[in-house]
Amino acid sequence: MIDVKTAARNRLLATLRQKDLEILVPGLSLHECTAGRILQEAGTNVTHVWFPCDAAAASFVVAADDSHVVDTALIGSEGAIGGIVSNGRLPAFARAHVQFGGSFLRMHLETLSAAKSRSMMIANCFARYSDCLVAQLFQSAACNATHTIAQRLARWLLATRDRTGRNDISITQEQLGEMLGVGRSFINRSLRQFGLKGILTSRRRRIAIVDVEGLRSIACGCNDRIRHHFEEVLAGVYPNEAEFPIT
Repeated sequence: MIDVKTAARNRLLATLRQKDLEILVPGLSLHECTAGRILQEAGTNVTHVWFPCDAAAASFVVAADDSHVVDTALIGSEGAIGGIVSNGRLPAFARAHVQFGGSFLRMHLETLSAAKSRSMMIANCFARYSDCLVAQLFQSAACNATHTIAQRLARWLLATRDRTGRNDISITQEQLGEMLGVGRSFINRSLRQFGLKGILTSRRRRIAIVDVEGLRSIACGCNDRIRHHFEEVLAGVYPNEAEFPIT
């Protein structure tokens, strides 16, 4: 049985008033998802919305061609996956898979639609999040087009740190290359440079951030722009270190 406290493990849901959250709670179910699980596949109809909890996160990936995919957005407890902009019942354009395993809340989109019709606050919350998600996708497109691999890698690591609350990130160089749409050799070169500067350490399947400010000095400003937009449109949802201590 899901209760209000469990639902509030997702920061987006936690912004709702208790009486509005109580409307959603009966339609939520809790699922433990491992890294790699597909939440929605491109071309299939979207039937559910997923809410990452705590340090869980999922990535949207889009096909660049027949053999390459590129990460377009990382969604943690500040957001949701599935039919947010379209309200569902339409084919998904992007695949969404679990990037960092953990707890996810799931709700059928018809149940969410009914809840929106009952509460203007719920409808407004998801409309605002839709705006934030689109802004994140726009900024990702601009970042991929204009910034260096090193800048984009630093941004991705910082975005992951924001969402997981950890300086240790479990990921392979091959996965990072897939996320950024570049070859493993480019990732390896950037990680070596970061290591020589004392910014991080890396070994197989693990990257440990040592110097956060050093990483920020390399990263582009895309994360800051996304964070600022969240604060303007949906204040308190985007994670910060004061509320989500880094370990």
